[in-house]
Amino acid sequence: MSGISTNRTNITLPAEVSREILQKTQLASAVMRLARQIYLPGRGVQIPVITQDPQAAWVSETGAKAVSNPGLSTKLMQAYKLAVIVPFSDEFRRDAASLYDALISRLPLALAEKFDATVIGAVDAPGENFDTFAACTAQKLVPGVGETVYGNLVAGWTDVANHGGLLNGIALHPAGTGLLLGATTTSGTPIFNAVAEGGIRNVLGAPLAESRGIYKAGVAPVGSGAGTPAIVGAMGDWTQAMYGTVEGVQVRFADQTGLTINSNQVNLWEHNMFAVRAEIELGFRADTDCFNLLTGATPSA
Repeated sequence: MSGISTNRTNITLPAEVSREILQKTQLASAVMRLARQIYLPGRGVQIPVITQDPQAAWVSETGAKAVSNPGLSTKLMQAYKLAVIVPFSDEFRRDAASLYDALISRLPLALAEKFDATVIGAVDAPGENFDTFAACTAQKLVPGVGETVYGNLVAGWTDVANHGGLLNGIALHPAGTGLLLGATTTSGTPIFNAVAEGGIRNVLGAPLAESRGIYKAGVAPVGSGAGTPAIVGAMGDWTQAMYGTVEGVQVRFADQTGLTINSNQVNLWEHNMFAVRAEIELGFRADTDCFNLLTGATPSA
């Protein structure tokens, strides 16, 4: 049948594949490595949010102690389903086991990258109870006239601090890491000595976590209008961000059902095919005021 792309192998995933793939997804996701994880019931869970800190006061030897009530609120963290289906042919199963194994190992990467892209605002949120950084303040890693990369990073640190946060992590696309590696002082000396340190591990004392999902393509200017730079990172207080999973990654195999492949409805059994489906239910909540985005260059028109 023309227009149908199939893939192949005979490798069987281990019984504990769901747990293993969840671990790989967490390792592949910069957001999951930096944010806090909680258990998320299928119906969702109310997350307590501190809106105002309690205030201490000095007291005389016999004086009454000040009473300060912190401001509290809640947010609903809701589970949203993220999934991918990959079709394979039985011939691929027989002839290309190593390639199949490589493809299956990329399922966690596909889930992690889509999750990260959603958090930074490159992909629309799956619902109103999923926070994103889309409206966060942005700092340039390709500085404008009179700016420096270091100065812009410090401006991000300051903005996070002004909103009650402490900078404790930076999520970066590899292109963002490249921009940091290229940052120099006015005399041309690299700001970050990656050779001596075996690669950049910390910026302004905050650890880095890389992911290809931390990216949103920029838009070139049209006519006299301004374009938008690419998003290549996010910095902030990750104690103010949490994600939840309902029951880890679920992996299913099917060969007795229909599947739409390249707009064609295909009976898998009839065409000697099977499909692998990986899905996970995720939620994400954050105090987005405690985060800044990091941007690269604006594409040329």
